[in-house]
Amino acid sequence: MSVFNNNFKTNKLFNWVAVIFLIYSMLVAVSTVGSGFKIFSGGAAGAEQIFEFVTNPFIALILGTLATALVQSSSTVTAVIVGLVAGGLPLSIAIPMIMGANIGTTITNTIVSIGHVRDKAEFKRAFSAATVHDFFNLLAVIIFLPLELMFGMLEKIATATAHFFVDGANVSMKEFNFMKAMTKPGVNFISELVSVVPGKMVGIVMVITGVLIILFSVTFLGKVLKKVLVGRAKNILHNTIGKGPVTGVASGALMTVMVQSSSTSTSLMIPLAGSGMFTTRQIYPFTLGANIGTTITALLAATAISGSAAEAALTIALVHFLFNFLAVVVIYGIPVLREIPLRLAEHLAEVGTNNKLLALGYVLGTFFVIPGLIMIGVR
Repeated sequence: MSVFNNNFKTNKLFNWVAVIFLIYSMLVAVSTVGSGFKIFSGGAAGAEQIFEFVTNPFIALILGTLATALVQSSSTVTAVIVGLVAGGLPLSIAIPMIMGANIGTTITNTIVSIGHVRDKAEFKRAFSAATVHDFFNLLAVIIFLPLELMFGMLEKIATATAHFFVDGANVSMKEFNFMKAMTKPGVNFISELVSVVPGKMVGIVMVITGVLIILFSVTFLGKVLKKVLVGRAKNILHNTIGKGPVTGVASGALMTVMVQSSSTSTSLMIPLAGSGMFTTRQIYPFTLGANIGTTITALLAATAISGSAAEAALTIALVHFLFNFLAVVVIYGIPVLREIPLRLAEHLAEVGTNNKLLALGYVLGTFFVIPGLIMIGVR
């Protein structure tokens, strides 16, 4: 028994060391993306020229959706966007991309629901619970993207908040550069490895390397955290869903922070919906909490950026949080809007149950075919 306990403690310690290493790797990678993009673009002016084809905010939205659907991780995409903003990517492009990432991240639990396709009743319940997340995020974009384009509401609030933290009267995070000191050795190591690449192409290689490390870090961070926390996370899931919307939202946010993946937390609920343990209406608030919880990754990534780019990086991370938080307050807080995702999800589940090919077509069309065709058409 003592040998078993010792092995358990050793494995647990190893897992927590892995968590620390993976978080550090992600922070180094975000700084690397920012540095590489800055080298290649020559700063903000150069970045605007590179992304001229994305001056249309709707194309930026689609780019964020498509990128997230392809890598199946909004955490990865938002961390990369934070790094790109630090390297000069304009906020006017980054904000729609962040919104698009919210749409793209819902594909994972929708794919999980298709695993119930053999049982008609199970599939109907699971598909409805999965797609309510899709329709909520689509509705959030329909409401907040036009408001952002007309008034710049999210950017203004986020900029003011970031300015307070970065350039506040009492404490300036620009001077508080312990994070830069921590990540600099890692960034320098990567920079040295790719220094053989000529000219500005070294910047591109640094961006690609940073993106790959972010993808690796976020993927394995989720897996390791699931090993050490998923038992507790499941207890949260079972004990709080069905106890009211506030509890559901809070538990969704907490669980997503614990496992560092909204895809993981929302996917865990699909089998429960399929089995009939919970209804779509009961699970709905939990998915909204997952939207809020997933913003912790971008906020964490922003801490890796220091100096003149710190404020812009923190601003886009705060935009991500404000977008998801205000979407929950507005859409779930107004009864008429609250019912729209539920009714659409239930109707789509009814149609998809009677025609499985339509359900598959919805997944492929919404997340890949339509965004891809629009991108090709624009280019």
